[in-house]
Amino acid sequence: MKQENKNKILLIDRLVGKVEELQQSGTVVVHSHGIFDLIHPGIIQHLISAKNQGDILIVTVIKDKDVRRGPGRPIFPENMRLDNVASLELVDFVCLVDDETPFECVRRINPDVFAKGQAYQERDRNIHEKIFEEEKGFYFGKSRIYETDGFHFSSSHIINNFLEIYPEETKDFLKQFSNKYSFNDIVKNLNSLKDMNVLLIGDGIIDEYHYCDSLSKSAKAHLVVSKYINHEVFAGGAFAIANHIAGLCNDVHLVTLLGKETSMEDFILRNLKPNINTKFFYRDDGPTIVKKRYINQYLNQKLFEINYLNGDYICDDCELSVIDYIKPIISKYDLVLISDFGHGFITDKIIKVIMALPEKVAVNTQTNAANAGYNLITKYHNPSYVCLDESELRLAAQERFSDITDIAGKISQDLNTDYFITTLGKKGSIGITRNNEINRTPIFSSKVIDTVGTGDAFFAFTAPCAVRGMPLDMISFIGNAVGALAVQIVGNKKSVEKYELFEFVNTILK
Repeated sequence: MKQENKNKILLIDRLVGKVEELQQSGTVVVHSHGIFDLIHPGIIQHLISAKNQGDILIVTVIKDKDVRRGPGRPIFPENMRLDNVASLELVDFVCLVDDETPFECVRRINPDVFAKGQAYQERDRNIHEKIFEEEKGFYFGKSRIYETDGFHFSSSHIINNFLEIYPEETKDFLKQFSNKYSFNDIVKNLNSLKDMNVLLIGDGIIDEYHYCDSLSKSAKAHLVVSKYINHEVFAGGAFAIANHIAGLCNDVHLVTLLGKETSMEDFILRNLKPNINTKFFYRDDGPTIVKKRYINQYLNQKLFEINYLNGDYICDDCELSVIDYIKPIISKYDLVLISDFGHGFITDKIIKVIMALPEKVAVNTQTNAANAGYNLITKYHNPSYVCLDESELRLAAQERFSDITDIAGKISQDLNTDYFITTLGKKGSIGITRNNEINRTPIFSSKVIDTVGTGDAFFAFTAPCAVRGMPLDMISFIGNAVGALAVQIVGNKKSVEKYELFEFVNTILK
């Protein structure tokens, strides 16, 4: 890259200072923000139109980790995209930025003019309605928003139509789905969930990721020695589900179990969204559940896992306290979620109390190493919605090799549920309704970083949709789109946000 182009590239703090200097001298600063994956005629026209609104044009390029435009995106890595924009003569300065909170960089930079493409006007209103309507002043300050003319096509349109992102089967599915439902249909249905009040009862889990570098085989034992590098701690299990659903529904109440001696309560509260209210119960005979995973950082492979937990059922006194708490309030909620990891919190007596209102109950029972297949969905009866993965379904049916559709149909009938969805990994998902409507939806992911927590995200987003009575094919589509976003997140480092889902859906339905 030419030195003059390198000089255009600034870090965000330096760019903010540069903009302040320019504005103090009377220079009008115009700002454009985006992915800039493909530099096509529409992008050039947009930037030309933007530059004509002022004296200096700055462009912020979104980092790879915050690109949410669907499978295979971005096509080009962040440094290459940054260099491509810097090579454009009409661009004066360029910066690589985080976009976890959309348009946060616009607030920091505070340009005189913020230029966005006219082709995205309707898309932005739907995806970022809260930013562009309720919080416009916060993000854009005194900036004037200018919609450039440009051509009405986008990088997403080009990529979807000319690059082989999906197999033919998936492309055919998306074509048929988009003929039946529009992007606005998805937006309308998901936005209708805002007013739901949700009660979530389940096992809260602290997930720790300890990153290591393998050294060599020990000279005195048959094991590979690893060097510790660093670690991250996430709020997982029911905590993660609460965070996912809190982005959809305004009122979420979480009831869960902590250890009295090692509660980690402060950490948990710091990592829950503000619209989540909590009720913690405490056990004397065990810690708050912690699952430590040790990971080879270079290969991103899990080496082994250690669980800190007491898998026995809670004592009678604790059980009675839980029942006394939930029994008088449960009928007040539009949706009751049960996130049952089989770690001793949800007893048979608690289940009986919850299932007194089956028409609003959604259940997920997880099979994991700590419960060894004993935590089966068959202990629940008449729920409105059930979500399992394939191994959990096969264990419940005691059918290892039979056709998965037949197994799902049988278990769905036995449970007497309105909606039943089984996630099938790379094979997508299969859903069945009480009326024996069957739906198969393919996966929409193209890259997988981590599958931990993906099922929780799927459950959190699809449960309110099911209890609200949305069509099965729409519920399954939403769930698989959420799954495609969740597998790009390390563990439960962050929740899948509604605007991210809208961005993804808008892209794949083009």
